[in-house]
Amino acid sequence: MSQYFDLGDETLWNPSNGASRLFQRQVAVFEDELELPSGIGPMENDECQIDPDAFASFVNALVAKHRRSSHAIWLALSDGFTATALVLAERAGITVDWVRQGATPEAPFEDVQASATGMSAPAQGEAWAADLRAKARELDRRMAR
Repeated sequence: MSQYFDLGDETLWNPSNGASRLFQRQVAVFEDELELPSGIGPMENDECQIDPDAFASFVNALVAKHRRSSHAIWLALSDGFTATALVLAERAGITVDWVRQGATPEAPFEDVQASATGMSAPAQGEAWAADLRAKARELDRRMAR
């Protein structure tokens, strides 16, 4: 059994029911975290539609939040979801402004990890973007259409 994440008549992703359920639950978590709708519609008859404009705003906000964090646990919990969302965005023709996102964030850093050795700094822009894009490319090869 599987479900479909569609943009109009084009299927962007056709995951198993279990992967789909987990992804949809994570969508709700990150909608709350970002205080922004994702544009991913409800699953009805094993299909859901993605609103490209809302999803573009959501993905860019998600990437910006990811960039502003240096908290190892926050990043570990969000990396897979963020990479999956990036694959869907690319398949939908949504542009992520990697140059702007990779620059030093305009907003203050959030979820900064402090430890006995001090505060950790976010990765450098190019390294951060390259790492996240590599994770998305790896998932893209495994995400059936």
